[in-house]
Amino acid sequence: MRLFDTLTRTEHDLRPIAGSTFRFYCCGPTVYGPAHIGNFRTFVLQDVLRRTLETGATRTLHVRNITDVDDKTIRDSRKAGQTLSDFTAGWTAKFQVDCQKLGLLPPHIEPSAVEHIPQQIAMIEALVAKGHAYASDDGSVYFKIASFPGYGKLSRLDQRELDLGKTQNTRANADEYEKDGVSDFVLWKARRPEDGDNFWPSPWGEGRPGWHLECSAMIQEYLGNSFDLHSGGVDLVFPHHENEIAQSACACGGHFAAHWFHITHLLVDGGKMSKSLGNLYTLADLETRGFTPMEVRYVLIGGHYRKPLNFTLDSLSAAREALAKLARGARALAARMGADTHLDSAGFGPFQPAWDNLNDDLNTPAALGGLFTGLREAADLTGKNAAAALAGFNRVLRALGLALPEEAPADPANIPEPVHALAEARWQARLAKNWAESDALRAHLAEQGWLVKDGKDRYTLEPAP
Repeated sequence: MRLFDTLTRTEHDLRPIAGSTFRFYCCGPTVYGPAHIGNFRTFVLQDVLRRTLETGATRTLHVRNITDVDDKTIRDSRKAGQTLSDFTAGWTAKFQVDCQKLGLLPPHIEPSAVEHIPQQIAMIEALVAKGHAYASDDGSVYFKIASFPGYGKLSRLDQRELDLGKTQNTRANADEYEKDGVSDFVLWKARRPEDGDNFWPSPWGEGRPGWHLECSAMIQEYLGNSFDLHSGGVDLVFPHHENEIAQSACACGGHFAAHWFHITHLLVDGGKMSKSLGNLYTLADLETRGFTPMEVRYVLIGGHYRKPLNFTLDSLSAAREALAKLARGARALAARMGADTHLDSAGFGPFQPAWDNLNDDLNTPAALGGLFTGLREAADLTGKNAAAALAGFNRVLRALGLALPEEAPADPANIPEPVHALAEARWQARLAKNWAESDALRAHLAEQGWLVKDGKDRYTLEPAP
């Protein structure tokens, strides 16, 4: 598999740098409210990356954090009159339910910032001891970016923007800030009245970690000093990921991430999402409008991850039609292979181009197109050839993380009696293991426009697509 790397601005093969397991870290949600579809575009495409690697027989170790202490979680938990732990636990559970609905594989490790405050304090101590961080008069601790010559390489900050000589005594205490705020950033935030009861002891006094530190500490804990890939939304390149590199390189050494995978913004109706415009959709919002999570997932993977994706409600309706078409094609292919033909799990058959597109810079829109093209090419396949094609179709579908809708069985009252009789005769032949007769009757039903779907104890009939 080849994938574009944000640091080098070139495509590279993805291979584990050590051993046989591909180890990667994804910046997870800040749990102060429901995740919106812009957030989920990133998480869904990270899921497709993992699924593609695993479908290609690469073992993975997937770490995705939960940010449960920062400016926003503290602010909103106090507004809600809840403890920080109760407040963030509720939104974490909501996020995990939405992930499950959208078909995301759960990460192998899902650590939270609060659970790793000792590791964060230890990393700050190492940075202070090595001269890369310093304490201010109020007990906050800042990273000295002038001490790290490599600062700015990931985000390609122009040297006119990043004049390290001007950052002396210029500090950013907020967890998040804009590109024009290049300055020493906070590692430990001294306790303030607005923090309420949300503080912890440290060598510098009571307080809490800065937002950027948690990922570096948890990466060190679970992936070590060098690992295979780091991912997040493109909005995290600066300052968050730039700060992570500086912290980790200076505290721990190593090469940190061998590859950087960033997903571009989601637009809604051609513009930026915002609450004021009423277009900041959550999964629950779209379900209320009658759309399914799989339709949402289909739209989110329908554009290339390096290009902005324009989300519209019409695109969800188109996704519904596309998924239904894929489902009909898969059922027709299954009918032509015969009920007693086993799926061949090796190879992709007419769906090889779709698979190749996934391995070529995770080209999900081309892979989706390849599914439809492959179904057309497989239209005349029968028996074992149809079975092999269906196995390839299912493998690509699994890599994309799509679950196809099930078509409701036909109303028995609308099925002609001769068709009922044929279907019953075929079922009896199948029970008697008279496979030749069973297949012949299935073909006869197909000629009359009916598909047979066998269950454990009975069958159903569906109109052919």
